[in-house]
Amino acid sequence: MRPNPLRERWGDGDVALGGWLTIPGSVGAEAMASIGLDYVCIDMQHGLVDYADSIGMLQAISTGSSTAVVRVPENQFGHIGRALDAGAMAVIVPMVNTVDQCEAAVASARYAPIGSRSYGPTRVQPLEGADYWERADQDVAVIPMIETVTAMENLDGILAVPGVDAIYVGPADLSISMGLPPGDQNDPEFLTALDTILEACGRHGVVPGMHSNAAVARDRIERGFRMLTITTDLVALRSKIAEDLSNVRN
Repeated sequence: MRPNPLRERWGDGDVALGGWLTIPGSVGAEAMASIGLDYVCIDMQHGLVDYADSIGMLQAISTGSSTAVVRVPENQFGHIGRALDAGAMAVIVPMVNTVDQCEAAVASARYAPIGSRSYGPTRVQPLEGADYWERADQDVAVIPMIETVTAMENLDGILAVPGVDAIYVGPADLSISMGLPPGDQNDPEFLTALDTILEACGRHGVVPGMHSNAAVARDRIERGFRMLTITTDLVALRSKIAEDLSNVRN
């Protein structure tokens, strides 16, 4: 198998920086994968991407050096297995609120006897090599999302589930669940929640990750996050167009 840059960054104790794809299409995926990000994630939950779209996007990501990640639509056996069979080397699983839900997510991504993943690596084995089956359980990363007060209440149990490699904070849903406006913000209550997550990850040896942006990335890294999404295709596109328009009009 090829090296997994995301895992290599974690193994070196470094911060993995990533980009987020919400717009269907291989050209955008190829562009984002060519600029040196450690990972590129296809968002099949809130993005506009369906399964057929994701195949070409995964192919485009594999032309670069970034780890291909998929956020699946929901914590469901078929979604997780298909994303991995198509070539994802990490899955982000949304709305994992309980230990049982976390165990189900891990099982869906691991072959027996560790888990219950069905064998059928349609695209990923030809891409990664004949040793894919032998190494998949060690190289594929399972990343449940922490994005509700309920998940915070069950945090230690979720982090203790064998096979959880990292967690991924969804700041918008976590904020809403806490009674705050959606977003990656600097409300003291929200920042306290982040520090609680970081402390628990340290105790359990789990990599802390979160959805973010360039404006607050420095703070999140200094706090201790080691997986950070810093750009999103649609947001970056709109921002650059607005900047160009403003510059020319001015």
